[in-house]
Amino acid sequence: MELAIVVLLVAVALTFDFINGFHDAANSIATVVSTRVLTPGKAVIWAAFFNFVAAFGFGTAVAKTIGSGMVDIHVVTFAVIFSGLLGAITWDLITWYFGLPTSSSHALIGGYAGAAVAKAGWMAIIPSGWTKTLIFIVVSPLIGLLAGLILMIAIYWIFRRSTPHRVDGWFRKLQLVSAALFSLNHGANDAQKTMGIIAGVLFTAGYLPTFSIPFWVVLMAHAAIGLGTLTGGWRIIHTLGGRITKLEPVHGFAAETGAAGAIFTATLLGIPVSTTHAITGAIVGVGSTRRLSAVRWGVAGQIVWAWLLTIPASAFVGAVTYGTIRLFGIR
Repeated sequence: MELAIVVLLVAVALTFDFINGFHDAANSIATVVSTRVLTPGKAVIWAAFFNFVAAFGFGTAVAKTIGSGMVDIHVVTFAVIFSGLLGAITWDLITWYFGLPTSSSHALIGGYAGAAVAKAGWMAIIPSGWTKTLIFIVVSPLIGLLAGLILMIAIYWIFRRSTPHRVDGWFRKLQLVSAALFSLNHGANDAQKTMGIIAGVLFTAGYLPTFSIPFWVVLMAHAAIGLGTLTGGWRIIHTLGGRITKLEPVHGFAAETGAAGAIFTATLLGIPVSTTHAITGAIVGVGSTRRLSAVRWGVAGQIVWAWLLTIPASAFVGAVTYGTIRLFGIR
């Protein structure tokens, strides 16, 4: 019976990972599609490939933070894991429906924490594990914004004597590189969150003597997020690719490169950062180099409100789900 529960929870975790890729496909391809460097079909294949390739060489520091650094692993049960995953999946689907680019990462840690608190109270939370994550909710979009802004200013200065047609031609090719770089970092950071949850399931069931990430878990998580990206979340792609600001290939290159740098730094530090926050901030940054009015601040404001609600909303769903399960004697 326990093996069946473990298989079910791993399947639910991989479902979340798939939805993460589906929901966050916009992060990887919105700019390259909106600038018409790639068609939507080719763009999702390009992004999905690099999502999967990220399985090789980026380590598992983020996975360990998610799995054992934010919630006390000793209070985690199958019911807590299931409730947390359901909270994250629910919020992802709601925000996808409304076309809001929110963080699947924050939805996951919110749902997981909400379920754990419903079971064991606030003592289930490990404050030190949350500090960097909460700080990066603010820092990540700011780093993306500044990186995008600085890159665009540098590009304007370097190519100030080139014709717009020539610049457009160069950056259509360079945007393929920046899109690949962003997708690689997106996969490296986001797939690790599901790895942490699956490892938590295996540790809770006694299949792992210590909390660690088996390589087969790494491959499954990257495959799931890659397949999710392959399906594409077109509602959010429209928001990121055109509703915030108008993008040309040079802007897409600067936004993707700046955001990729922010995510790479967070991955090395083992911080479950939001790739959504990084790319949105970078898009705002490159749009601001033209003029402030080039950014649709009303749309940006709606996105920020969704960001602020993500952790508490998914935590609420996770807690309610756990409370409902507990009524049936499952803890």
